[in-house]
Parts: sequence; C-alpha cells; structure tokens
Amino acid sequence: MSNAEKHTFQAEIQEVLNIVIHSLYTDKEIFLRELISNAADALEKVRFLQTSGAAVHQPEAAHAIRIQADEKERTLTLTDTGIGMTRDELVENLGTIAHSGSRAFLSKLAEDKKSGTQLIGQFGVGFYSAFMVAEKVNVHTRSAQPGEPAWTWTSEGASGYEITDGPSDLPRGTSIVLKLKEDEKEYTQAYRLESVIQRYSSFVPFTIEVNGKALNTVRALWSRSKSEIKDEEYQEFYRFIGHDTNAPLLRLHYTADAPLSIQALLFVPSRNVESLGLARVDSEVNLYCKKVLIQPKAKGLFPDWLRFLRGAVDCEDLPLNISRETMQDSSLMRKLNSALTSRFIKHLDETAEKDPETFENFYKQFARPLKEGVVSDFAHREALGKLLRFESSVMEAGKLTSLADYVRRMPADHKEIYFVTGASRESAEGSPYFEGLKARGWEVLFLLDPWDEFVMDHLAEFEGKKLKSAEKAEVQLDDPSKEGSLSPEQADALAAWMKESLGDRVKAVKVSTRLVSSPVAVVDSDEDMTSSMRRLMKAVQKESGALPSAPTLEINTRHPVIVRLEHLRQTDSTIASKITAQLLDNARVAAGMLEDPREMLRRMNELLEHFMAPKA
Repeated sequence: MSNAEKHTFQAEIQEVLNIVIHSLYTDKEIFLRELISNAADALEKVRFLQTSGAAVHQPEAAHAIRIQADEKERTLTLTDTGIGMTRDELVENLGTIAHSGSRAFLSKLAEDKKSGTQLIGQFGVGFYSAFMVAEKVNVHTRSAQPGEPAWTWTSEGASGYEITDGPSDLPRGTSIVLKLKEDEKEYTQAYRLESVIQRYSSFVPFTIEVNGKALNTVRALWSRSKSEIKDEEYQEFYRFIGHDTNAPLLRLHYTADAPLSIQALLFVPSRNVESLGLARVDSEVNLYCKKVLIQPKAKGLFPDWLRFLRGAVDCEDLPLNISRETMQDSSLMRKLNSALTSRFIKHLDETAEKDPETFENFYKQFARPLKEGVVSDFAHREALGKLLRFESSVMEAGKLTSLADYVRRMPADHKEIYFVTGASRESAEGSPYFEGLKARGWEVLFLLDPWDEFVMDHLAEFEGKKLKSAEKAEVQLDDPSKEGSLSPEQADALAAWMKESLGDRVKAVKVSTRLVSSPVAVVDSDEDMTSSMRRLMKAVQKESGALPSAPTLEINTRHPVIVRLEHLRQTDSTIASKITAQLLDNARVAAGMLEDPREMLRRMNELLEHFMAPKA
C-alpha cells in the first residue's frame, strides 16, 4: 500500500455527500438503479469503440453486468465489462463531487430546495448514492485502452478517498464492492435485488445477472425498428408491461426526433375495466430516459382521459432533477403530453379509416373516455370530435356513424347537425322533438348515452356546422290549419285559455309548427338551454332553493286531443283544466323534466274515475 494516494474531502464536499446520502433520493433502493445505469453507460462506450474499429483490451469479453451478494460478509459486488477507467479518469469521474462543481451544486440546492432543476449530468453524484446503504465502497477498474494498469478507489464517505494499484489480473471493466451497513443487509437478498432491478432496469440493453441468474430478458422494443419486430414479440412485451394475459386491442409504436426525442410503445387493452364497475384506473404508461425507469405510472404524461393506455415512453430530453426521480420542467412535460396525445388521436383516426371494425370494437369499450376528453381537453376537442360515433335516423339500429359522415350526407343548404336524446333508440324515435325533423326527411343523431348531450354542449360545432338539439330545431311543416285542425282563431283562444289555466307553471303556450303525432311538447324558454344544461341548473337551483324557470308549452292544433280539448273547455272547464295539467306533465315526462310524479298520478286517477264512471 506504499503507493496509496490519499485525497481529503474539504468541508463543503462532505456537505454535498451528506445531501446525496440523506436527502437527495426518496428511496434508498435507487442506488442500485444508479450503479446499473453507470455500468450500462460504460458498456455502451466500449461497444461503440469496438464497432468503430478501435483496439480495446480483452475484445472477447462478453458485454454484461453481474451482481454478486454475500450475506455472510455483508457485501454487494456489481461488475461490468465496460470501458473501465484510467487513473486520471478515476480521479475525474469519481472525484467530480470533489472539485469546483461542488460549490455550485450547494449554491443551486440553496436556491432550489426541490433538489436542483436541470442538474442531472452536471455532477456525477449518482455513484455516491451507494453510500446510502454502504459504509465502505471499493472500486476496482481497468481501462479498455490496451496496456493500461488496474486501479482501486476506496472510500468510507467520511474524510476522503484513496487510490492504489489494482489487482494485476483484473479484467477490463469496473467492479464496485459495497460493504453494506448493518441495517441494510436486505440488499444481500436475491429477491430484493431482483425486485429493484425488475422495477427500474428491466430494459437496460445488457444482460444483468444476480448470483448467476439472468434477469432482464425483455428487450426495450420501443428502441427497435418496427420492421424488425414480430407480432409475437409485441404480445410478449405487452404481457410484461401491461400485466395482462389478453392480447391488446390496439398498439402504437411511435418515434419522433422533433420537437422532442421520443420513442413510445403504447397499447390499448382489450377491455375497459372501468366499464365493468371497477374503480377508476391509474395510468399504466411508464416514463423512461435511455431505457432507465424514471416514473412508473407517470403522472401528467397523458391527459387523464387516456388513463386506459399501457406501455412505455422513452424521452432523452428530460431535464430531471439530480436524482432522476422527478420532472422539473413542467413546460417540457406539457409539450411531451401534447405531442403524445396528438399522435395517439391521429392513430385512432387512422384506425377508424383503415380498419373500421377494430375501431368499432375500440369505441364500444372506450367511448366514455373519449367523451370525457371532449368535455375536459380543449386543446384536442376538435380532433376528438371526429372520433365520436352515434346511431342515426337514416341507419339501421345498432349501426354507428360519425359526425363527418353526417356532414357528407347533409343537403348543401343545411347549417346544423340535429340530435335527439333518449334512453334507447325506441324512446328517441318516439320523442316529440323528432317528429318534425322526421317528417321533413332530415337526418337526426340519436344520443343514447346520458353523457352525450354534455359532450355536444362542449363540442358546440363540427366542421362549421352547429350541433343543435332537436327540441331547439326550427322546423316549419305544412299549414296547420287544414281540415280537422283548429282554426287560427280557435288555436289562439285555446292557447290563451291553457296559459291562464296553467298559470306560472308555464311561461307561455304557443302553437307548434313541428309536432306531428304528439299533442304537446315543452321547450325551455331559454333558446340556448338544452336538456343536460337544464338538469344541471335544476341541481344548482335545488341546492340554492331557487325555483326552476317555467318552460314553454307547444300545442299541436291538428291532434285530436287538442281539438277535443278546445270543445271541452267550453262545456266542462274543470275537467278541461285537469286534462291541460295532465298534458303538461306528460310533456315534462317526455322531456325529462318531471321529478315528482305523485301529483300527476293522482290527477290521472281522477280523470280515469271521471271518464269511466257509469253514465246516469
């Protein structure tokens, strides 16, 4: 040991080391990820030298990372066959924390207590995470440069480090020996090491062995060319990363260089577990940087409505904090989110065009998340609108159509896309608001999901065509004053009498120009109010104690019930008033506006009793 070179840490350097050991990392297990990442970098460098034709020491050595644990001796040894280090490189690489950068590092930490914005790569502190679990660290290394000797670096992380000659028979590469602290013996257990490696380093592109057992057998498919990958490999990868034995419904293998360097492999599972009544799922897309896990189930990588996706995103442009554990540049994360979301929506659009059957299967499972996106994701609302599908009055039951197809079928002079809501197609077709549009031969979309009208409210228009509820449609049918109908004078008189009879339960009673087979219909007095907005307002009004606004009642003066009512009001105004109230409540039921049916049922029984009573 006569040739030992001793280096003493200055006080400020010891402070940096204390920060790394005690404050920088959330979980101590991160030390293993950091050491493996360093080993992988060393292997990449020697592989580059070999492929470029440069001479290296022991060119036949296999590229691998080997980990050996000794529970009795309380040691953990991590060995790579990478590029190794010369003496000067050893001082430079493992002494980075011990020269001029350390004061800047401390200064930066003082300014930003979130552990150093964009510090990753500026200070070689990842290696020093070993001192979180080790009381002593020995590093044995031999450079890949032919003829270079071996060296040993030793430190207990207290006062400094020592460099001596290494073993003469040391092979190329680096071997790090950790003498674990008494309370960190868990890291000599194979199962513990394997779990950490599987979590963070499954896709490191070199074999990792723990006590002779190879672990990372799954390759990072996202970094390979799509033309080289077989479907079976995609399936295997999905089973591994998606934790799903069923084949995925869709996949997107995506690579981009601008505006960010992105490699992504995304999958859509075969079913939406939320639709089965299970709890809301979390994102299953992991974020990597150069194949090393940065954030499992990464938050903010995709909008919440895409939480059903599973897979991996690898971005080399991530400005991580010094511990690689959290993103620091929120603006860049937003750019990443936007780029990935736009590309996935484009993929869905391409699937809808090229493989309609697969897209239909996707839509059956994941229509709700898409609709959630229309409501919540303004930036992608228009693009998501193209993916929506609805039943239509011009198509057979069960068949779906897009808004774009509706627009292509529209007459040239039409400016609006009409829709009607209903619990089922049958109820939608029976809606009084559908009658006039049907009579004119106009296409109407049937919104059968309770969410759909909220979606239409937020989408508002599509390709310049306004989305309009059928109850707000201005439909002018033939002159209602034909044979069997009330005359204009009779209609006006009846409307005035009905308003007087109903009082403040309605804002107005007017003659309808669109009803065909229904005697009456109610519409909101506010022309911009739709059914979904009305229900929301009701909830607000109920909480505040305010009274709901009264609707307008439209009457069909060609309907036999309305014609008979005009005659009845002149002979038995009491019964006519009850029938008028019943007609209003019937219309409110059809519009989803009646919350308490008890009064309506009582009145109905009275009318039944009246008309079914035996004649005197």
